[in-house]
Amino acid sequence: MSVDVSDEDMLLFQQLFQQYIGLHLPLSKKALLCSRFSRRLGELNLSCLREYYNLIALPQQQEERQRAIDLITTNETYFFRERRHFDVLREEILPLIPARQLMRVWSAASSTGEEAYSLAMLLNDCRPDGPWRIFASDISQRVLTFARRGLYPMVRGQNIPDAYLTRFCLCGTGDYDGHFLVNQKLRAQVQFDQRNLLRLPDDMDEQFDVIFLRNVIIYFDFQTKVEVIRSVARKLKPGGWLIVGHSESLHGMPTGLQMHTPSIYRRLP
Repeated sequence: MSVDVSDEDMLLFQQLFQQYIGLHLPLSKKALLCSRFSRRLGELNLSCLREYYNLIALPQQQEERQRAIDLITTNETYFFRERRHFDVLREEILPLIPARQLMRVWSAASSTGEEAYSLAMLLNDCRPDGPWRIFASDISQRVLTFARRGLYPMVRGQNIPDAYLTRFCLCGTGDYDGHFLVNQKLRAQVQFDQRNLLRLPDDMDEQFDVIFLRNVIIYFDFQTKVEVIRSVARKLKPGGWLIVGHSESLHGMPTGLQMHTPSIYRRLP
């Protein structure tokens, strides 16, 4: 189904996604919006994007609005993405955390789970006798369902070190030929749940030693970036570490965090 969107309708979607998830959707993304929603319009027998907006803007349409959020959010990721962050975690951060202390790590925009499982592989390797736990969250229920399975096309694992691939992954056969499965023991140490970074629940009182918040704030305007960073940083332990994407910076933001190296920040003890 071919669809188009006017500037007026685009602004309506822009305001809606800004309101619910803080996503900044500029007019330059009109083609993206059309491509992501065209199939859904056909499934619902809707003739235009304004009709779809009128549907998902209704307060009682939480399920369809969540589906729209799932469709519009970008979820491109892969195992051991931006490897330097994992090197810093292994070589500089882990030695500072007592071996017998429970270490908590939050993958705060986990998408389809590759980041969380990469962290789990590294922690299992580097802290085999030390307790650790990973919490992984995303705004999209669709990608969380995918992540919990831990089943990936083999091509997605090309950056996993060979030793980790052999140790932590099972090669698929039959219907799953060309895929690999993260082993059950590792999957059990990663908890996935939905979180909206703009509206973190009041009862989320756990504090983390390390938070990965990578390649997500680039989709927010400046004020929303500040709100998200402040909200997430409150979940860091004193002395804890926040890691953002290589292309992201907290420069000029009043966050209370100290830069360790570009893209790696620390909450003062």
